[in-house]
Amino acid sequence: MTEVDVLAVFAHPDDLELSVGGTMLKLNSLGYRTGALDVTRGEMGTRGTVEGRAEEAKRAAEILQLDIRENLGLRDGHVFIDEESRIAMTRAFRRHKPRLVITHQIGDSHPDHNNIAQLVRECSRLCAMRNFDAETGEERIKPPIVAHNVFSRTVQPSFIVDISEHLDGKIAAIRAHSSQFYDPDSNEPETMLTGETYIDEIEYRSRYYGSLIGAAAGEPFFIREALNVEDPFALLTRSMNLYS
Repeated sequence: MTEVDVLAVFAHPDDLELSVGGTMLKLNSLGYRTGALDVTRGEMGTRGTVEGRAEEAKRAAEILQLDIRENLGLRDGHVFIDEESRIAMTRAFRRHKPRLVITHQIGDSHPDHNNIAQLVRECSRLCAMRNFDAETGEERIKPPIVAHNVFSRTVQPSFIVDISEHLDGKIAAIRAHSSQFYDPDSNEPETMLTGETYIDEIEYRSRYYGSLIGAAAGEPFFIREALNVEDPFALLTRSMNLYS
């Protein structure tokens, strides 16, 4: 079975863990089927190998309790909003039928990240168009809602997910990508991710966003669409716990 409720679509095998690992764990704990779509294999990375990073992604998926993890196989550093990429992404959406897609921030400084954010938005509509890529015979699906993780740009979040109970799991999943982070015994070149305090900084970031909602840790998201709130009292009184 490949259908999921939530599909996280990120460029490189460790991007999901750094951005929304806590949210994916929380969604799983709430009973939702969760999946990951890594768009590239990370072959342009300074450290590690494609094969090694695939094994790390598999270990991280186990920690995050993902129901599926798939790699779309687009070229690292060369992800564009072209017809090949739109077809590949649309087919993945139709195959997995997510109701919610979580992805990169619009305007991210990494070109793959930024292009994927836009690609996801386009394909979330193309997957509902009967005559787009119709020759495969795949059934069109209802457009999933798209939520963008706030990571590299200063943006007022639409909402913040309380990941207090899942912060340790998020950090463990990040550390599963051992080739990409601090290793005092490594002889490979240094990158912006390999500093001794980098993973600590990710934790501090989670704790900062948690502090905005009166929680120990949080992950922020931005959506372009208006939220349809069924119970405004429950939503707003929960938000007001910060002031109690």
